[in-house]
Amino acid sequence: MLEEFKNAFQRPNSAHVQLIIINVTIFLTLAVIYVFSKISGFEEIFNVVHNQFSIPPRFVEFVTRPWTIFSYAFAHSMTDIFHILFNMLALYWFGKLFVEYLGSDKLIALYLLGALAAGITYLIVFNTIPFFKERSTFEGMVGASGAIYSVMVATAVLLPNYTFFLLFFGPVKIKYIVAFYIVLSFLGSVGSNAGGNIAHLGGALMGFIYTKQLQAGVNWGGWLTVTLDWFKGLFKPSPNVKVTYRKSEPKKSTSSFNKATQEEIDVILDKISDRGYESLTKEEKEKLFNASKK
Repeated sequence: MLEEFKNAFQRPNSAHVQLIIINVTIFLTLAVIYVFSKISGFEEIFNVVHNQFSIPPRFVEFVTRPWTIFSYAFAHSMTDIFHILFNMLALYWFGKLFVEYLGSDKLIALYLLGALAAGITYLIVFNTIPFFKERSTFEGMVGASGAIYSVMVATAVLLPNYTFFLLFFGPVKIKYIVAFYIVLSFLGSVGSNAGGNIAHLGGALMGFIYTKQLQAGVNWGGWLTVTLDWFKGLFKPSPNVKVTYRKSEPKKSTSSFNKATQEEIDVILDKISDRGYESLTKEEKEKLFNASKK
């Protein structure tokens, strides 16, 4: 099993799978600590560990654990298995589609930006609005939902008419699926899980802005990609340096690569109509994306 997880994690262009594996690994680790701390009577051990992943609602407590602005998005409830189950299913469905269109680096950056936006929204609301300040007596919030909402909204903005086939409902365009969940979160923002639903809305807003900025040629997650690549480089062995000299060859111009004429775009759209978006090659997807920015 470990070998299979390792192979799945290292597979190229599979950020959605990597994020799922990280979430599940953290969940199982916390579950083991939770069970044994209960059995041994030392529940405080679990509480201390869990607090490193739980973002508190009050800012005075948050400043003592600032890393939770990201870590909360990788932990889930220990008493509700459906919390992580539904989150990971949504991450797989929407994340897979997002990766096919924009690649793994952008998905990881968006997930982290969504977590950041959801956490900041949650903190601002619970520290500035009287209605929520009076209800900030809970210990903290965990869950990937805010980050996943950013992925869902971003995917729906990119491909609003892409269709998922839902049990009992049949084909449904993803823009309607995402709109339904946003409405649910808005209504739930004054309910028992107000913190989680407010975080959902913050993540959703980030997903919308992120995609619109990408279409305008601005990558808000570029700094995260560079930072993560730098960290990865710290753990990679330095390659042996080999110096060779050869005559330089004129470089082919790539300025026209992935640019498409209207005729090519029409052919691509016809292909989507006949066989679906997933039938496109990587080059056809990039041409379609570049054309959408004009």
